[in-house]
Amino acid sequence: MHEVSLVRSIFHTLEEEFGAEALDSLERIELRVGLLANVEPVLLQNAFRAWTETEGRFGHVALHIELVPIEVECPTCGRRSGVENYRFVCGHCGRPTNRIVQGTELLIHRVHFAERQPGTTAPD
Repeated sequence: MHEVSLVRSIFHTLEEEFGAEALDSLERIELRVGLLANVEPVLLQNAFRAWTETEGRFGHVALHIELVPIEVECPTCGRRSGVENYRFVCGHCGRPTNRIVQGTELLIHRVHFAERQPGTTAPD
């Protein structure tokens, strides 16, 4: 199950970006996951819950996953359209296309930290 390594990678990325001490006030992580990202949201949620409970320090952190639909761009008419039932055709002119412009991402979209209490200092 590669979802556990994804969870570890998410926390590693956040630690590199914000520092280990800042993660103590982490409350919520919001991900954007494309339908073609090879990630099963339920399995990612389960892996997240298991890993954060094991780590203890992050047991209170919530994970929100926003699914990103597949969108393609037509090489003929240049318009973008959504993909339904994995039919990669332009929704406007009906021609096939493989120009995927959305739906493959796996992004840390937003993180939420607890507000600092008065008299505390911000992490470096």
